[in-house]
Amino acid sequence: MRKEIFVSETATERRIAVQENSNLVEFYVEKPGEMGMVGNIYKGKVENILPGMQAAFVDIGYDINAFLPFSEIKNPEYLKEASTSEEEDDNSKRNGKSSTLKEIDVELEKDQEILVQVIKEPFSGKGPRVTTNLSIPGHLVVLVPNANFIGISKKIWDKYEKRRIRKFIREFLPDDVGIIVRTEAEGKSDTIVKKDFKILLKQWRSLAKKADNSDAPTNIFEDMETISTVIRNILGDDVSKFTIDSRKLHRQTHNYMQNVAPDMISRLELYRGKTPLFTHNKIDDQIAKSMRRHVWLKSGAYIIIEHTEAMVVIDVNSGRFVGKGKHEANSFKINIEAAKAVAQQLRLRDIGGLIVIDFIDMQEEANKKKVYNELRKELRKDRAKVAVSPISEFGLLEMTRQRIRLSLRDSLSENCPTCNGSGRVLSKDSVISEIDSWIRNFKQKKKDLRLTLKLHPDMAKYLEESKKSVMRKFMWKNFVHINVDTDETLGPSEFRFFSRKNGAELKLEV
Repeated sequence: MRKEIFVSETATERRIAVQENSNLVEFYVEKPGEMGMVGNIYKGKVENILPGMQAAFVDIGYDINAFLPFSEIKNPEYLKEASTSEEEDDNSKRNGKSSTLKEIDVELEKDQEILVQVIKEPFSGKGPRVTTNLSIPGHLVVLVPNANFIGISKKIWDKYEKRRIRKFIREFLPDDVGIIVRTEAEGKSDTIVKKDFKILLKQWRSLAKKADNSDAPTNIFEDMETISTVIRNILGDDVSKFTIDSRKLHRQTHNYMQNVAPDMISRLELYRGKTPLFTHNKIDDQIAKSMRRHVWLKSGAYIIIEHTEAMVVIDVNSGRFVGKGKHEANSFKINIEAAKAVAQQLRLRDIGGLIVIDFIDMQEEANKKKVYNELRKELRKDRAKVAVSPISEFGLLEMTRQRIRLSLRDSLSENCPTCNGSGRVLSKDSVISEIDSWIRNFKQKKKDLRLTLKLHPDMAKYLEESKKSVMRKFMWKNFVHINVDTDETLGPSEFRFFSRKNGAELKLEV
């Protein structure tokens, strides 16, 4: 598999694309002045403690208080007693059952100062989600303050490599910090891994001192820019090329890689072409497709992705698919293809939260299980944490995907001011009914007899060509004369009335 990373700077933002075999699989947007909060560490002040919600709210200096679930408090200094052991929790997850945790008691007090780290961006009127389990990630290792353990990535399979890593880490690891060895450390020399750890340790000592000398709320540690986190989390031996179209950014990245991944510098390239980098590599077209509701599959079937406040709903449809087999075989073939497409779209669009997938109905349990297993297999390529339930008797599959930052949809688009994000506007006849109601209410309070009605051109055309008699009825019934005029700045369901006497806009008093 050929994996490539592309970084392009525009006038207003920085875009990062990850391709596998020329297919866009991940996309990130970074806007100057709008740095993300995930990974940042704050010295906060406890505002509210709500045992009924099993959570506390912490002032970290943001507009909205941060949300701290008791389940994210594992530090002994804050935790009284956890009723469910980590081992029991792991067993329940393996069995596919959600563990029901008993209430957790914590030793927190109002106005208490506490160190927390952001694990989820603020979104849709909700504050950031935080944890007291701090960690400082590097390219090869993750430093865990106030702990004493050595963790090694499960993706390092070789037991002899694990033994080698554990042995040399014990030689230099202080007693007051823990360490998690990342997959990228496999095969790396002791010197390079130790160098990465020392950078993190120096960083932690510095920010711990800063925290002791600062008053809450304050930010004591800011995680790197998105491009640096991409290098840290994605850049590995499987990446064949890393292309950047900005000289300044290329120089900064080169300097950063000299410290964390010197063996990868040869794969870093500066793009000098006249055609925009994303256009040259056909990334722009793939980004545009990723914003559509419909995703067509090779067979002629398609999936529809709908966003709601509570969840994302994905519907699988047969579309233009013409199968030669029986209904069950056709449904199974479409669902297998759709399972792959769904996993790819979740990763590309960075969709998080609760997701419900409506597969085409299948009768055989064996086929349902195969589709379920196919989806799980594809989701293993995703770095985000997921939990998937089997397909129900109604053909529905429920799953959750870790939400950390804004999705691609929220990064690249905003709500339509006309439909307010619903995707629908009032029908033309419904607009006419609202005009009728407005005129009636107006005539009860005002005596103005000559009005101008301004409408969107399409609405004005509909009224002129199809509803002439309706307008005459309005005027006779309310004893008022109305001129219809067009205004392209108005939305399809908007209208405004003006007095022809003085040209002032008329508004009803509520």
